[in-house]
Amino acid sequence: MLDFLVALGLLLVIEGIVFAAFPAMAKRAMAHVLESPDGALRVIGIVCAVAGVALVWLVRG
Repeated sequence: MLDFLVALGLLLVIEGIVFAAFPAMAKRAMAHVLESPDGALRVIGIVCAVAGVALVWLVRG
């Protein structure tokens, strides 16, 4: 559970930096996501989740 909270905190830090440093780019990215079809977003989400699990598995052994 501790690792999950650390990962969640790191996610918030990274998102905060993106919104603070590049607000216009973040708005454009959100607008692009709203225009994307659900199927494409679903595939991207699954690919990112699998890549994240693989990365954790490789790092944590």
